[in-house]
Amino acid sequence: MRRAAMLSAIVLTGAVSIGVSAQQDFSTVQIRAEQVAPGLAVLFGSGGNIGLFHGPDGTIIVDDQFAPLTEKIQAAIAAEGATPVKFLINTHLHGDHSGGNENFGKAGATIFAQSNVRSRLAEGGTQRGTVRPPAPHAALPVVTYDHGITFHANGDTVDVRYFGGGHTDGDSVIRWRKANAIHTGDMFNNSGGFPFIDTENGGNALRLVTSLDQVIALADADTVIIPGHGPITRRGELIAWRDMIAASVERVEALKKQGMTLEQAQAAKPVEGLRTAADGGDAFVAGIWTSLAAHGR
Repeated sequence: MRRAAMLSAIVLTGAVSIGVSAQQDFSTVQIRAEQVAPGLAVLFGSGGNIGLFHGPDGTIIVDDQFAPLTEKIQAAIAAEGATPVKFLINTHLHGDHSGGNENFGKAGATIFAQSNVRSRLAEGGTQRGTVRPPAPHAALPVVTYDHGITFHANGDTVDVRYFGGGHTDGDSVIRWRKANAIHTGDMFNNSGGFPFIDTENGGNALRLVTSLDQVIALADADTVIIPGHGPITRRGELIAWRDMIAASVERVEALKKQGMTLEQAQAAKPVEGLRTAADGGDAFVAGIWTSLAAHGR
């Protein structure tokens, strides 16, 4: 299977979209499709990877990137022979995955998401210290669920499951049973950087590990894994990602038990070398530290 080249725009650990939309020149972004199975493709552009599932029962997409890209995304969907989007599933609330909600909602798509996603979008909040205003009504999920929902469409059974999150408190995983593919959202990023644990929006590193355990249990060696960012891959890389997070949690917890402050723990560089990141993983260490303080082991 042809592997997607990593795109340079907005792939760093699922980094948040606040301010990005105003800074980036979206006119240069190209939307590219990669086939996974008949009727199932991944759209790469700027922001989170989009799952495109289409057939006689209608078109379902997973995530929708940034609002300025909607027309390009719609054109790419049409180029794949798909009808306009009928259902839209948000894997979580971040704007590089849900920024097109309002546009797709106004175009007639019904938006689905875990209950916490709707609540946080409707109420607004903060993200990396930046205020996130309440989302417009048309951008809000219309159908919400606590633990999951199943679509029976286009000759496949599509399970949307919530295992407790970890990147945020509303992360959904989408599994196509017949196509043997899983979209992880930002619980897994195949883009080189460390995870972003969005503790301001319910993220927790310990919960991320347990959620990933359940995702891994759904996959076999042939399962196509669609990450939140980066090229599609297989179960082995998902397992390696999970193990890296678990090891990082253990290392940071050990420093915390020694009585170190967060700043001292960051200076010790406990996760350096586990992944590539310009800051040596300081933000990831802070996310783990906050996760431990909030929830313990």
